[in-house]
Amino acid sequence: MAKKLDLNKTVFELTEQYPELIDIMAKLGFTEITKKPVLHSVGKIMTIPKGAKMKNISMMDVVTSLVANGFELIGDMPDIKIPDAPAAPAAVPLSDDRTEQLKSYLRRLGVGEDLESVRADFVRDFGEVDAAEIMKAEQELMKEGTPLSEVQRLCDIHSALFHGATREEQIANAEKAVEESLQRQKIQAELAKRDSYPKKDYSDKNVKAAALEQIAGHPLHTLTKENEALSVLLEQYKSTHDGSLIPQIRELSIHYAKKGDLLYPLLKVKYGVSGPSDVMWTVDDEIRDELGALDKETERGSEWHARMEAVLKRAEEMIYKEQNILFPICAVNFEEDEWRGIYRDSKDYADCFGVSSEAWEAVEETAAPVKEAVSGEIVLPGGHMTLEQLTALLNTIPMEITFVDAENINRFFNEGSKVFKRPGMAIDREVFSCHPPKIEPMVRQIIDDFRTGRRDSVPVWMEKGGRSMLVKYMAVRDRAGKYLGTVELVQDMEFAKEHFAGENK
Repeated sequence: MAKKLDLNKTVFELTEQYPELIDIMAKLGFTEITKKPVLHSVGKIMTIPKGAKMKNISMMDVVTSLVANGFELIGDMPDIKIPDAPAAPAAVPLSDDRTEQLKSYLRRLGVGEDLESVRADFVRDFGEVDAAEIMKAEQELMKEGTPLSEVQRLCDIHSALFHGATREEQIANAEKAVEESLQRQKIQAELAKRDSYPKKDYSDKNVKAAALEQIAGHPLHTLTKENEALSVLLEQYKSTHDGSLIPQIRELSIHYAKKGDLLYPLLKVKYGVSGPSDVMWTVDDEIRDELGALDKETERGSEWHARMEAVLKRAEEMIYKEQNILFPICAVNFEEDEWRGIYRDSKDYADCFGVSSEAWEAVEETAAPVKEAVSGEIVLPGGHMTLEQLTALLNTIPMEITFVDAENINRFFNEGSKVFKRPGMAIDREVFSCHPPKIEPMVRQIIDDFRTGRRDSVPVWMEKGGRSMLVKYMAVRDRAGKYLGTVELVQDMEFAKEHFAGENK
């Protein structure tokens, strides 16, 4: 009995139903499917046709491989439409005559007839063919007695016969041309934007950075002290291989988080310096993740030690890059009020490597700037409150709340201690600039699904600091259904685990 595979279901749902699908899809080019975090996040919003479009993988190859592996495909094979793209060919009806003709070509290949001879007849009789037609022809051949192993053996020959003639490939070629044009336009716009940033003099960048590093409590003073402490830890580990030092070394995740939240986005968004955000941020994540993975492993043989040596070498190199590249660039670009904002935001982060943040006296002596409040009451459909009451209410809700408007700009974070840090300086900044490069595509996909109405919410369960967390993204719409933005709600779910564990005692 054929295994029915619904193309309307998400990749996650299908792999839960058919685990063997992971290897099949990986061989087709969907390599990220083997990574559980990706499968459990992006996989919950991605279908096979949508994924094939994003990865530029022919649906013809996908359908042929799935059928060869014993699947019967059901559900819609959606047409892919891009504004201003050349019109896609009209869907071809699955008539019995066309199916019989396609079966005749496949039978001729099965008995060993020359591919080009069969292809010449196919091109003469068919202007195009739909992947669903090919699937139907192959399925009927199997119902008539053709062994599955024979269809699998001829899979590549079938693909060669129809190559370039399927509607999916024709649509993909049209889309590729449009995407290349859009990419050129994007590059031109990026170059124009880069030219609009004020030119900076970097001739004395190291001198400026050194001066700021000498100011007690200044962010560069603290970050430099952290690097010095980390360097000592790395040297100690290299000479002793003392495993008890690893938890301290892993505190570099705090140091990296401050860079990722407070330095990289400001450089990229306001000053057009995208290199650190695009490159160093990714390396930070790789170092942090590799250290975490190594710390969890119990077997610590020669391979483990080689990996540890390699990742600590990368951490050493990052220290050098920060002190000689990142910090001097920041020293040239950032204004005094921005450094003050970074100093205030950095108080929300834990100490690392035993380095305690010192007070920056010049900032402590002045009050933090406060945005001008609107006086009077705020009238809402359900009642009315003062601004003070509304603020207190939002801060009392036991969740971390982030609101991103319809233009993808961060507009609001509620106050209070947070597991996922939300620097005040990120307000009025594009939300995508606040995420590491490897996460940005998923964030864009979620918001695009909300904007187009394909989804209304995306829940993501994760472990953070040994606690179960629920991060829920939800589309914010008005009564007419118009998209107004996205809200992110982060909730610590340990209370629920404790409650139900108590009931089961």
